Amino acid sequence: YRVFARLCQSLGIAIPFTGLSVGEVFDRFKTGLDPTKMIFIAILDEVDALVKNHDDDLLYELTRINETLTYARVSLSGISNDLRLKEFLDPRVVSSLSEEEIVFRPYNADELRNILSERAQSAFHDSVLSDGAVSLCAALAAAEHGDARRALDLLRVAGEVAERNGRNAVTEENVREAERRIEHNRIVEALTNLTLHSKLVVLSLLQLNKADVRRAITGEIYEVYTDICREVGVTPLTQRRVSTLINELDAIGLLNAQVVSMGRYGRTKKIRLEVPWPLIREVLSSDRRLHRLVDHEPKCLRKE
Repeated sequence: YRVFARLCQSLGIAIPFTGLSVGEVFDRFKTGLDPTKMIFIAILDEVDALVKNHDDDLLYELTRINETLTYARVSLSGISNDLRLKEFLDPRVVSSLSEEEIVFRPYNADELRNILSERAQSAFHDSVLSDGAVSLCAALAAAEHGDARRALDLLRVAGEVAERNGRNAVTEENVREAERRIEHNRIVEALTNLTLHSKLVVLSLLQLNKADVRRAITGEIYEVYTDICREVGVTPLTQRRVSTLINELDAIGLLNAQVVSMGRYGRTKKIRLEVPWPLIREVLSSDRRLHRLVDHEPKCLRKE
């Protein structure tokens, strides 16, 4: 609804925040567009998120809209971070896309340094930034994902660190401190935004770690998880679903799940925490549902 409403607004067509069907909004867009006889270019950023969260109905309508227009035409561009986007699309959408793919490579360190230097002219006083600080921000970001936003965040936080410490210049040491702070905040945010059951899985692995089980298998985690669920008063998920949650936590870097060979006993998955204990305690202790369980010892781990 919001995408179609935004398309209408770009043509000067007023659309209420709610109250109309998606079909009605789309019809108003077509009715307003056709008399303009323009080539309307619609650019959808992070189109993969749109498809995964809301299916591909919008793309289906936009890829076929030219069949219903007499004078105007629509050209569609989508920006995605997922190269597998077409795998999520209905075959009818893929067939009508007539797409041309352009893959943009990540920025390298030199390109990031140029971007940072240009932005720094507006953000910092002259002679405040050392060349080493800018180069380090660029190198760290290039080594990770080649992400300009990551490089800019590093430089911004490094400046804040230097200012907070009463320094007159931003140094490489400030950049290193900025990197640690950003990583800390990223982990805290990731843990805070987990669903209840994902938090319970992390808590289960924490309890196993405290019992000197550093690399657990899914069955061990599930046993502790069900014990904690009883304490919280929630119905535990199936072991298959918990295994899926473990994979999701592995994908975002909170856990490390590695398949190892057990010789003639086959293969199994060994799982360990990738997050320092104090951070987990910090986040879960602030959760009103879980704070009392941070120091709880599950029955299955109690030594007789």
